[in-house]
Amino acid sequence: MAETTANTGAVFRKDRTGGIWFFLGRRLSITLLTLFLVSLVTFLAFALIPGDPALLVLGIEASNEQVLALRIEMGLDKSLPEQYWAWLGKFLSGDLGNSARFRGASIAGLILERLPVTFSLAILSLVFMLLIAVPAVLVSVKKEGGIADRILNTLTALNISFPGFFLGVLFIWIFGIVLRLFVPGAYIDYRQDPLSFAAYLVFPALTLALPNAAILVKFLRAQILQQLKLDYVRSALARGAGRRQVLYGHVLKNAAIPGITLLGMIVGEIFAGSIVIEQVFAIPGIGRLLISSITSRDYSTVQTLVVYMAFMVVLSNTLADIIIRIIDPRISAGSGGAS
Repeated sequence: MAETTANTGAVFRKDRTGGIWFFLGRRLSITLLTLFLVSLVTFLAFALIPGDPALLVLGIEASNEQVLALRIEMGLDKSLPEQYWAWLGKFLSGDLGNSARFRGASIAGLILERLPVTFSLAILSLVFMLLIAVPAVLVSVKKEGGIADRILNTLTALNISFPGFFLGVLFIWIFGIVLRLFVPGAYIDYRQDPLSFAAYLVFPALTLALPNAAILVKFLRAQILQQLKLDYVRSALARGAGRRQVLYGHVLKNAAIPGITLLGMIVGEIFAGSIVIEQVFAIPGIGRLLISSITSRDYSTVQTLVVYMAFMVVLSNTLADIIIRIIDPRISAGSGGAS
């Protein structure tokens, strides 16, 4: 009997391990296919835009011979499939080309210079978001229907309603102009003074964090309240378990699974580049680079940044799916529901 039980446990562990590896392989395949399709659609979208990229780089005063020579150098004399495979090969090798907006500067260099800024802003905003959302959810659930719950519901509704640019302008006016806690527009480079750089990012990070925290609070509150009405909670309470024990031991874990999916979407958007917030607070990150490249019609840089942003969104959602599978192996690889 003991031998049979041991064999059954070994088979279960083997099946579980094999299932996880199958899930990871399948999820990675879907991610790679998604990124390939994104790169293809992005390339075609910019290839079909009216205008001559070579003429855009050289200017209208360039001669026909100069334009033709640059077209050949850029590979524009080839068919679209040949252009795409050549572009994709260079992209995968790290050769992202040069920027027309920044006088031929390397696009890879421009992105790498701004990545620490955007990533620092993203990490700080995520920390603020979790510090705000998690306690707010717990207070709201424990005090359901009370004054604290109603106040939190009102504040979350207001934060969701405010557009990002309006909240940013409001923060600049209140904390920058009225209270003078920071100087709007006085960005300090992280290589020059890391502490002043981090201090300047506090209010932009809060501007990013508050609406996302409000969305997370509303979502998790609904999930937790829904879980509290299920039979397993009533059974646990009937057996003598305390509400606090049931909440922290079972309900939060079950409610966290869909919450991680939402968090993955939020993380992807933040790390992709907070375009509006970087513009409002004059932060030279990925989002501001995208805006300046669009306004100057620097299509090579825009194309690369669109693929980068898509990559960050897909990567964050893939990681969220993997974390969910680790937390609860019963989640099926394809459906996102319990198998």
